[in-house]
Amino acid sequence: MTLCQRFRSETAVGYGAVMLRAQSVSFRYAGAAEDVFSCIDLDIEAGEIVALAGPSGRGKTTLARVLAGFEKPSAGTVTVDDVPILQTTGFSPVQLVFQHPEKAVNPRWTMRKVLAESEHTDAAVVDSLGIELEWLDRYPNEISGGELQRFCVARALTTETRYLIADEMTTMLDALTQAHIWRVVTEWATGQGAGVLVVSHEAPLVRRLCSRVVELS
Repeated sequence: MTLCQRFRSETAVGYGAVMLRAQSVSFRYAGAAEDVFSCIDLDIEAGEIVALAGPSGRGKTTLARVLAGFEKPSAGTVTVDDVPILQTTGFSPVQLVFQHPEKAVNPRWTMRKVLAESEHTDAAVVDSLGIELEWLDRYPNEISGGELQRFCVARALTTETRYLIADEMTTMLDALTQAHIWRVVTEWATGQGAGVLVVSHEAPLVRRLCSRVVELS
């Protein structure tokens, strides 16, 4: 019998509370001989900022994709408020921002259309991220990586988002842009009462932002 890796908040108010929950989650790619990870129990409460850490190859990005509903677990369930994430319709309450923004947008769309892909974009967030009007009619290859990531963050930090998963989302950016984006994210999370999962190898960032660390072994 496999023992689950259990990652629970010490302040959790109990089963059924508003939270993102993975229960006994495992994932294996089709045709693979072994699981990427197996039997993960993880809770993230509303308003909590949690770090997901661990050596390369332990499945952090795959787990992030499973939690966001991009991948279906081989076993177990992922729920938000006890509703399976894969059964939600329309806009997902769990949004994932990737490390490489150019892989997350359609290169044939203008940035105006990229931003409009989310019907719940928060105008205050767009403004706070410093997105300029002149960028809206440009294509992804016509703006910088930092500018493009601002759009991806704005698209995720909506009025309907309950949980944000940030998968190394500022690793490729300069220090000034990193600090600015994280300041916006934390202010948004506080105002929204939203939970955040930070996937990062950067210890100073984790210490500054996160209340606890989930270490995949």
